[in-house]
Parts: sequence; C-alpha cells; structure tokens
Amino acid sequence: MSETADNIETKDLGEKIVNVLKTIYDPEIPVDIYELGLIYDVFVNEDNEVKILMTLTSPNCPVAESLPVEIEEKVKSIDEVKGAIVEITFDPPWTQDLMSEEAKLEIGLL
Repeated sequence: MSETADNIETKDLGEKIVNVLKTIYDPEIPVDIYELGLIYDVFVNEDNEVKILMTLTSPNCPVAESLPVEIEEKVKSIDEVKGAIVEITFDPPWTQDLMSEEAKLEIGLL
C-alpha cells in the first residue's frame, strides 16, 4: 500500500474517532468532550492502536474513573481500531479557553 493510501486511511480513522468522541458528554456541562477541549491528542499507530491523551474539567471530576473507560469502549467499537487506551493528564490544566466556539456558545459564554 502506498504511503498516500496509508495517510488517507489514518485520516479517515482519525475522523471516525473524533466522531465517536463527539458522542460522549461531560455529565456536568451539556457539551461533548471534544468540543469542551478535554481531548488533547489522539495517536494512532501502524497497528491501528489508539492512545488518547485527555484531561478532565477538574481533578475531582465525578466521572474521573468511568469516563476513560467509556471512551476506550466506544473507540474500540470502531471496526478498524485494534485497541484503545486513555491517558489522563492535568498538564496543562483545563480552562474554558480550550473550548471550541460552538461549546462556548452552547453554555452561554459568547
């Protein structure tokens, strides 16, 4: 397979992952975790194993235990994904500046 085809497949898979992330909502704010800016990075290796680097709105977030598991399960449900792991970081800490314009509009910050 050519490198261009690999890049296209990786891009398509990346879009599928983002679409799944947009179906997962923070329980305290009625906005999905992607638009909230909780997802810092998504890595996909050549074996289609996914690593998601994310944060939470606060270290005391009530879903700190369950949200990463939900994300892993939903991302693993994508046919092309062979495995998924979520890593939580608080560096840099989440702020409202990380939210998309859409999210800010949704909760009345704009």
